[in-house]
Amino acid sequence: MHVAELNQLFNAIDPAPFRERDLDPDAEDFIVGWAREVPANAALALDVHLDRPAGLPEEAAILREAIREFFGQRAQASRRRLRQLFQRGRTSLVIGIAFLAVSLVLGDVIARLLGERRVSELLRESLLIGGWVAMWRPMEVFLYDWWPIRTDARLADRLSAMPVRISYRTNANPDAWRSDWPAAGPPAKPLAAEQRSGGTAGQHLNADDARAFDASANRRSE
Repeated sequence: MHVAELNQLFNAIDPAPFRERDLDPDAEDFIVGWAREVPANAALALDVHLDRPAGLPEEAAILREAIREFFGQRAQASRRRLRQLFQRGRTSLVIGIAFLAVSLVLGDVIARLLGERRVSELLRESLLIGGWVAMWRPMEVFLYDWWPIRTDARLADRLSAMPVRISYRTNANPDAWRSDWPAAGPPAKPLAAEQRSGGTAGQHLNADDARAFDASANRRSE
């Protein structure tokens, strides 16, 4: 797939950390739709064509981990839906069988009480039809509803395990990565000399503070 920036792949309103952030709905639809078109036994891989040069050396691994986490959660959610569906199906089956049994018993009772009258036959057939209608929902669950969900879970498993590669555009602004996702600066650096002399000797910035510090310095220099 082709994007201008990596942040286009992710949901902009999701407040979660980037490794846990949801994919953008359009990006998800594109990836899932593409994967559905290939045979079930074919190997999957994602090649992201990016309109900027390489930024952080680990951003391909970060992207791969984010996509793995997203589709891994989708697989877990599909399996939860499948378990809930089977639970409802079992409950519906018990209710349906009980209602069918009651319908058959009532039909026999009515037949004995009213004999071979036409109204007796009508009531008996109505109860029988109602009993089989009560069996419609559990039959639908166990015959038709479960396999699309299982297919979605298996597809999500394949997507979570696929390799992810980034193909960069080399003739673009070399600093374009700084405004892209994941927005991170260089590794942590020691405090400046004037800060150490102010009573903080021996202390170092942590990784997050260093990234914020460097980003702020870059903005001031611009």
